Amino acid sequence: GAEMALHKDITATGLPVYFAHPHSPWERGSNENLNRIVREYLPKGTTITSDPHYLAAIAAEINDRPRKIHDWKKPSEVFTELLESDASTA
Repeated sequence: GAEMALHKDITATGLPVYFAHPHSPWERGSNENLNRIVREYLPKGTTITSDPHYLAAIAAEINDRPRKIHDWKKPSEVFTELLESDASTA
């Protein structure tokens, strides 16, 4: 996509650049997983509303889903725990 038009500039910073092969969704696992989650809220064929509040509510709900990497805690719970632990050590 257009976001990769400047990949040479990104590579020049020393960051690795990876291009997935066309029609190879298994090479983009996290992207495909997110697509699956979004489809729970917006099934294929759904007209996406232009209501920013509705879309923001969907994004907030998706972003605060429990994560395996956090022992199935929500990101907001992990954040709160970090703030509380930091406050107790200050």
